[in-house]
Amino acid sequence: MTARVRRILETALHCGDLPRTSAFYARLLDTAPLLDTERLAVFHAGEGTMLLLFQCGNTDPLQTPGGLIPGHDAGGAGHFAFAIDAGDLAEWERRLRELGIAIESRVSWERGGTSVYFRDPDDRLVELATPGVWPTY
Repeated sequence: MTARVRRILETALHCGDLPRTSAFYARLLDTAPLLDTERLAVFHAGEGTMLLLFQCGNTDPLQTPGGLIPGHDAGGAGHFAFAIDAGDLAEWERRLRELGIAIESRVSWERGGTSVYFRDPDDRLVELATPGVWPTY
């Protein structure tokens, strides 16, 4: 097979309190949502990737002008990582401190990468990861 996935385009998170979680990511990413409704907020997450925040419990399909998006929901806290440049790590750690976000853990990987872990308002484990975490990143 020659066709390959280029990257993950969207990461969807289901939130207990969408306005609270949306405000958290707006502050963290220092950007306004591209879309902000009662059931969905969407943020640009860098390099053509999108962070979608859905209100938990709303599993109704969503009709759009282009077609129907099937309903979905998820349970459990979950985990995801933002890719960041190694040179930006100190600035990100400073930003987390300024926002009052506690760093839960910091890992230095054998390939040279660093991961910084913290929690969002829905208790998801969020990671900031520099190159060297994985053989492909």
